[in-house]
Amino acid sequence: MNISDKKAKRKEDVRSLILNAAKKLFVEEGYQSASIRKIASEIGYSPTTIYLYYKDKSDIVYALHKEGFTILRMMFSSSIFIEDPFERLKVIGKIYLKFAKEYPDFYEVMFVMKEPMEYLDATNETETECWEEGSQVFNLLVQTVEDCQAIGYFPETDSKQTALQAWSMVHGLCSLHITTHLQKVGEEFLSESSTEILVESTFSTYLGLMEKTKK
Repeated sequence: MNISDKKAKRKEDVRSLILNAAKKLFVEEGYQSASIRKIASEIGYSPTTIYLYYKDKSDIVYALHKEGFTILRMMFSSSIFIEDPFERLKVIGKIYLKFAKEYPDFYEVMFVMKEPMEYLDATNETETECWEEGSQVFNLLVQTVEDCQAIGYFPETDSKQTALQAWSMVHGLCSLHITTHLQKVGEEFLSESSTEILVESTFSTYLGLMEKTKK
């Protein structure tokens, strides 16, 4: 490894340290409380070093947002080879649930915190600019819904509205799981303390309802 490569790796290592520390503090303390100074202290660097990589805290949170979507898209990549669109829809939902379980901190930054969306709104200069990360994932879902409609599912419905409904349902399940609300509901009302079983059974019930829409 030459000097140039070593410098590049060093920069990437520091960048990863910053993002991991920021993700931890954003989730544990909240975005407002997690200052640049705290992020720097977490990794043993000066605040000045942080500013060499990111212009401000909002820049950091959006970088985390994009990194999370990169992971999610990679996990979704295997689903595009599934020919049966309804089976593909099932797999997309299962992958989304798996992502939330395995990367709860990223999930919160991407789909719970409002700051990434505020950053996007503040940096957009024209109405033609869009949420690229979200669009790529949502378009995959819309296309899958349209493929399902082509073989009889979801008749006389708008594909984007149907995709949004599907996303909202699975997102709600993920959010309840991450915040431990699902466990409490299971214990208090459903005589089930295992959130894994609750997630699987609730998702299966929803899939059953969706399957009944086929003509």
